[in-house]
Amino acid sequence: MGNAGEAGSISAGRRKLSQQAVAQAVKLHQDYRNGVMGGRRASFAFTDLTGMAFIGADLSDADFTGAVLNGANLGGCNLDRAVLFGVDLRGANLIGASLVRADLRGALLQGANLTHANLFDADLRDGMIAERDRHGNIVAVKYDPGPAEMEGAQMKGANLSSAKMSGAMAHHTDFTDAIMVGCNLVRANLSNANLTNANLSGADLSGASLKGAALTNAVLTGAKLVQTDMSGADTAGLLGDKPAGKPLDELGMPPEEALRQHGQWVNSGGAEGRLADFSGFDLRQIGSLYKALLVGLVANRAVFYGLNMEGALLQGAKLSGADLRSARLQGADLRGVNLAGARLAYADLRNADLGPLVISADRRFPANLEGAQLRHADLRGARLRHANLRDADLLEARLDGVSLEDCDLGNATGLDGRKA
Repeated sequence: MGNAGEAGSISAGRRKLSQQAVAQAVKLHQDYRNGVMGGRRASFAFTDLTGMAFIGADLSDADFTGAVLNGANLGGCNLDRAVLFGVDLRGANLIGASLVRADLRGALLQGANLTHANLFDADLRDGMIAERDRHGNIVAVKYDPGPAEMEGAQMKGANLSSAKMSGAMAHHTDFTDAIMVGCNLVRANLSNANLTNANLSGADLSGASLKGAALTNAVLTGAKLVQTDMSGADTAGLLGDKPAGKPLDELGMPPEEALRQHGQWVNSGGAEGRLADFSGFDLRQIGSLYKALLVGLVANRAVFYGLNMEGALLQGAKLSGADLRSARLQGADLRGVNLAGARLAYADLRNADLGPLVISADRRFPANLEGAQLRHADLRGARLRHANLRDADLLEARLDGVSLEDCDLGNATGLDGRKA
């Protein structure tokens, strides 16, 4: 396997391109992509592109085989299906870049910033590069890239779903909030990596090392953990296949019956049926709560992870500390809901009503989201009139078309200067 020192030596044998030459190649590639006569697919194979700027360029399908991109600025670039085989991307800026199905076999990513990059189905497995010498003979380059090396890389919020990372060297890498659904991490070295809030559902971690890793609030449902080393890992709040809280068989009745009685209680104004209290229960096995009648529901600290709750009626529900990550709450009626301290990362709250619950002219109860974790939540079109968002975490939340007028935003984070 190669290392940083060996990779650094290859730039001496690479043709150094100027920024002007890079810009011209990018333009010709754009013409090629648009079907303009004279356009040409960009080929930067085995060139030295150290420190070059490609900001926001469309380089999908471009060839960077064996190139040196140390410290290059590729922020916001479209690198879908690009060949980045054995490239040196150490210290490169790839913030927000799209690398869907990119070939990153053997890439060096130490210290690279891939925050919020999209690496869906990217290939980061072993790779070996060969090239022709001056006599035309095919020979191996001076370093033999093994699996992608990404020690110390920033992968915060990156999408690595279905990525091929078997054997990847990713110790001390920051995967906070990353989506790694179905990722192949067989024999990967993730020791001391930060996987806080990462979604690893369905990932294959067979033989992988997670020694000393931070797995706080990570999701590992359906993950393969055969001979996975998790010694010394912080697994506080980890969500796996085992119940995260009280199992439903401790409810005293089938959940369907509890919901039926709750519906009676709501429709009769409390005269019939019974108020449902799911506090502390893991409700993932309940199936679906699509358009369910859940007005006034008590479910503090309950687990609703990934449930379909579209169009559900949850006015005045008590859901403080509940786990609603990745829950589908599109169009749900959440007026007056108590979601204080609830976890709603990646939840779909499009067009949900989080306005006040009006009982009478002088009695109204605003939705309480104080301290709620709304990272990456989709709130497009949601109504948040008078909502309490004090201390809420809204990092990367989608707020298109949302008015925060009259909301309490004291100490809320992730708004990037946005004001009510």
